[in-house]
Amino acid sequence: MRKVQWGVLGVARIAATQVIPAMQRGELSEIAGIASRDLAKAQKTAGDLGIPKAYGSYEEMLADPEIEAVYNPLPNHLHVPWSIRAAQAGKHVLCEKPIGMSVAETRELIAARDRTGVTMGEAFMVRTHPQWLRIEELVRAGRLGQFRYAVGSFAYFNVNAANIRNIREYGGGALMDIGCYPVKVSRFVFGEEPVRVAASIDRDPDLGGIDRLTSAILEYPSGPCIFTCTTQAIPNQSMRFFGTKASIEPEVPFNAPKDRPAHIRIDEGAAGVTLEEFPACDQYTIQGDLFSRAIREGDAPPVPLEDALQNMAVIEAIFRAGESGKWEKP
Repeated sequence: MRKVQWGVLGVARIAATQVIPAMQRGELSEIAGIASRDLAKAQKTAGDLGIPKAYGSYEEMLADPEIEAVYNPLPNHLHVPWSIRAAQAGKHVLCEKPIGMSVAETRELIAARDRTGVTMGEAFMVRTHPQWLRIEELVRAGRLGQFRYAVGSFAYFNVNAANIRNIREYGGGALMDIGCYPVKVSRFVFGEEPVRVAASIDRDPDLGGIDRLTSAILEYPSGPCIFTCTTQAIPNQSMRFFGTKASIEPEVPFNAPKDRPAHIRIDEGAAGVTLEEFPACDQYTIQGDLFSRAIREGDAPPVPLEDALQNMAVIEAIFRAGESGKWEKP
């Protein structure tokens, strides 16, 4: 199968340090170009990473007929506008999470996909990692017994006012940046959508009112998922699923290491603990190749926009619940 020729919008850190090198190791993905509004930055990143083409504007890259697909790691407020422009240029689009700033924006993106006929999806790399596929399989097979609840936490420390993650109007804050992960993984492990949510949000007055700590309860038909995310605590990440017979917990749930095996822990109480191991892999490589295969074969991408819409609906409901102090429906 011929490799898909990819272009990258911007020189975001996640793209340069994680996603591009990973996709370059893929069997079906080739990074053919990178664009920046600063040509010198594009040229430097292209040189550092061995990318053949550098563009001094996003428009120039979208006009290149050799670019088939676009990876969009721009700031959150630019996800939908530039993904739509890429689609209008006939490019397939893999857009970073969260897909946009709102449900309404996401609907605009779906409409653009449908008009243009391109393949488009959200870059939730965790959805393609073998450890999460296995957790989903175990839950479906009844290993937990009756599903009861899930608990999660995701945190890092960043109070730099100039950092894009701390600019509210650009989609900064804990919930949009990292809270979207426990929302996403709980939705696909439960295999359900939450019927209502409750939340407590702590906003930082010195950083434009961004949510520096959000705690939420997502009430699924099978039970609640309770999680906290924050941009102002010691770095940590955890996700654990509990049932009547066992609990299941990935060792490193969201940023699974690429240079060593991953593990999930299955605790069955008196029956003992089982540790399952997965060979070292890069979830960004897997994500890129699965998306490229979807383009070539005309299949749905790993995380289609309909799923991204559901995730955004839950995020919006959490924000509403944090303001209202009441249960809110996605």
